[in-house]
Amino acid sequence: MGGLSPEREVSLTTGQAVFEAIKRNGLEAVAIDVDRKIAVNLEKSKIDIAFIALHGTFGEDGTIQGILEYAKIPYTGSGVLGSSIAYDKVKSKEIFKFNGIPSADYQVFFRSQKNKTSRSLDLPVVVKPSTQGSSIGISIVKQESEWPKALELAFKYSEEVLVEKFIEGRLVAMGMNGEQPFPIVHIKPKSEFYDYESKYTQGKTDYICPAELSAEEKSACEEIAVKVVRALKGRGVPRVDAIIDDQGIPYVLEMNTIPGMTPISLLPMAANQAGLNFDALVMEILKTAQLDNE
Repeated sequence: MGGLSPEREVSLTTGQAVFEAIKRNGLEAVAIDVDRKIAVNLEKSKIDIAFIALHGTFGEDGTIQGILEYAKIPYTGSGVLGSSIAYDKVKSKEIFKFNGIPSADYQVFFRSQKNKTSRSLDLPVVVKPSTQGSSIGISIVKQESEWPKALELAFKYSEEVLVEKFIEGRLVAMGMNGEQPFPIVHIKPKSEFYDYESKYTQGKTDYICPAELSAEEKSACEEIAVKVVRALKGRGVPRVDAIIDDQGIPYVLEMNTIPGMTPISLLPMAANQAGLNFDALVMEILKTAQLDNE
């Protein structure tokens, strides 16, 4: 938990909630706040299984997973490759396109060439760092005057910036237990979009679970979520986020390999609808711990 990314505080909240749940289930646990000495600390801790509650860089990008592989400690969430490709939004988009998974039209900008590439997409667009979570560094650009500032903000967090065509629609989250979908959550932020504040401040967003979808929309969402998990080598209990447009088509945004486990997080909300309370969900995730190279 914790770690070195801009999502540190959220990770500490997730980690503490999971830590307390594991202890309530009668297991011995240690909370490790990850720093540069993580390899040494892992050896000292003598843990049997790692529950990864590390959000952001070093936690979701395959880095901690690689260290745990070397230490032969089974861990929750996706493996090294699955974590790495799901965390990189540009690589995810390429894989979605190859697999026929609906996703918004996009363009990639590179920090080294930021003044040499012109935008080919018409406004409005969504500008986001390729490797960042919790909506950090994201902007919706509706006016040409907003474009330079949005690009500059995103480049603060990533060498590559993903620019997507803005899709009007309903934002949904599809928690997955392996390839089995949990009830879908409809996310209704009260601000312009589901930004950092909307995600982590009580009362800033309304949630409907299960989402009020037609049978066709529900089926399409679940089918596409399974496709995403397979295409991105998802493992454990990931979450797939999408926007359903006015034609009922779910356009996939990303797959989150380590969904938040805070009191207002989406995965626990969905699991609860499926009959798994928070403590039971934590144990369910713990049971999925494994190594890539066993």
